[in-house]
Amino acid sequence: MIHARECVTSNTGNKGPEASADSGFSIAEIPGDLLTALLDNPYESLILIDAEGIIRFMSSSNEGIYPIPVKDAIGRHITEVSADTRMPRILQTGKAEIGRSMVLKNQHRVVARIPLVKDGRVVGAAGKLMFMSPEKLKELYGRIEALKNNLDFYKETLNQVYGSRYTFENIIGNSALSLQAKALARQAAKSDSPVLIIGESGTGKELFAHAIHQISRRRNHNFVKVNSASIPGELIESELFGYEPGAFTGARKQGKPGKFELAHLGTIFLDEIGDMPHLLQVKLMRVLQEKEIERIGGKPRQIDFRIISATNLDLETMVRQKTFRLDLFYRLNVIIIRLPPLRDIREDILQIFNHFLNQLSRENHRSIHAISPDAADALRHYSWPGNIRELRNVAERALIVCRGDRIEIDDLPMSVKVKRPEEPPINNSPDSSLKALIENAERAAILQALKASGHNRNMAAARLKIHRTGLYQKMKKYHIP
Repeated sequence: MIHARECVTSNTGNKGPEASADSGFSIAEIPGDLLTALLDNPYESLILIDAEGIIRFMSSSNEGIYPIPVKDAIGRHITEVSADTRMPRILQTGKAEIGRSMVLKNQHRVVARIPLVKDGRVVGAAGKLMFMSPEKLKELYGRIEALKNNLDFYKETLNQVYGSRYTFENIIGNSALSLQAKALARQAAKSDSPVLIIGESGTGKELFAHAIHQISRRRNHNFVKVNSASIPGELIESELFGYEPGAFTGARKQGKPGKFELAHLGTIFLDEIGDMPHLLQVKLMRVLQEKEIERIGGKPRQIDFRIISATNLDLETMVRQKTFRLDLFYRLNVIIIRLPPLRDIREDILQIFNHFLNQLSRENHRSIHAISPDAADALRHYSWPGNIRELRNVAERALIVCRGDRIEIDDLPMSVKVKRPEEPPINNSPDSSLKALIENAERAAILQALKASGHNRNMAAARLKIHRTGLYQKMKKYHIP
């Protein structure tokens, strides 16, 4: 039964008086099929008001919800029936509110408020309460809760794949250089500015990137790592920017988000940025400028991310050699964090080694937490070309071969416990030919570059301003190990 006061067209076809001309609203103006759709649902109730906020319709299913009986509510202003209603707001804004929640008689109800528009002006509004049965609403909330639990599970799974694993607690070392790098990294985490981490292989660049993300405002979102040198050229665009369904032969039917899209609201870590192909440098520059990506076969979309990049190469030299874009270099190096090689922070070596030893002892159910003086001395004096990564490998090897309750010098690899022999002297006698002198000088320069870079061939090549392939050829020529 529909209660209306002299304003509804009856089923017999007799038309009663409509709302006043001043209100601009007439129930007769509502198409019959729409009126039926609004009313013909036992789990919904309906209120219709005119442009002045006067109630013109109120379904019988509203009985008992409001303090005024339905038959007495018709013709009254909506605020007399429900003081805190948002229906007048709908008249003012002309914007619908769908699927909102409200509390009536200590029960949650789902409500939809819809403006009625004629000739471009709002002539009334309809309010619908849905799922009037508490059991139906309880069932709906149960489904929503189940979906929420599923969503939380998938978020947790995604976080395990694209979450940061390390914090500043994992960065061991109290030397001046180590503390300086950590302090700068903590400061960098407070902003969204690009960070460039420079250091030899094995110095902990990725660990620093994780730690920065963990204390940044983006810590609750994805940390996505991209190895700039490992993506095949033909897959660069699809891997970084994704593709729409059916964008190309062999594409997934549902499409695929790219790495930048996965890093939306989070952090993207571009490792080995110095090895990035030139084509990718151009595309990356555009993404950094526009904060916009475009899936293959799709339209541009805005994304919000923080970028951290890392390299073991000398980017400034590469810029001069035109193998790395100058504009991209300036975009990336707003904050530069330089990580020292292990040979420059020898006071940290034993602390880091003991950290690994304790960690590995727990993992392997061993009880080895001490190191002999001879072994400690060998660790301190070794050059560590592989840096912290090599130190961890040595700790693991020592733990495995150790037969006692402490690490002895015999438990260390031969390369660590035996001093590296001095390089043979260079022959610069007056009898040497020009070719021999040049070769001696070239060999000496290569040895010096290798020593300065901790035997990191990539960095040595950058220091010498030659390509890595050229360095390998010359090392072979001069029998340099």
